[in-house]
Amino acid sequence: MSRLAKKPIPVPAGVTVVIDGARVAVKGPRGELAWGMADGMRAELAPGGLVVHRRDDSAAQRRLQGTTWSLLRGMVVGVSQGYMKELEIQGVGYKAVVQGQTVILTLGYSHPVRFEVPAGVKVEAPDATTLKISGCSKSLVGDVAARLRDFYRAEPYKGKGLRYKGEVVRRKAGKTVA
Repeated sequence: MSRLAKKPIPVPAGVTVVIDGARVAVKGPRGELAWGMADGMRAELAPGGLVVHRRDDSAAQRRLQGTTWSLLRGMVVGVSQGYMKELEIQGVGYKAVVQGQTVILTLGYSHPVRFEVPAGVKVEAPDATTLKISGCSKSLVGDVAARLRDFYRAEPYKGKGLRYKGEVVRRKAGKTVA
């Protein structure tokens, strides 16, 4: 059994949790998230916070309990604090511009790359070489950041492209002329 799933998930002030059978809805100052739990999982509000229980002691149910606990904790943290990822753009002439819910990337291709940001995620460009992706859903923020990064991953020879802030790109030596 997951050791973390034995502990209750603390619910901070300003966050409300509504449990309706297998559906859990969490609402807080940063937004609202809902999720349907897997078969055999049950959540309840206790004095210490949100507690996850399983139907039986099978291996599959033990694994699901830890996963369910982690996803519910991510929802509570997301609606109270939110999640954020930062991308850096490196390369001469490479830049990003945000226009409404569209990100326009200039990455050395013959055309600008357009990306429509899904609802629930906010993308900002404080300067031309930085993108800040934020929202209350951890999976949605990570997915948007990964999809933006996939347009031009940082390559190992010159280091050009999109990378997460603080990501280290191992550089390779180029070909040498004899």
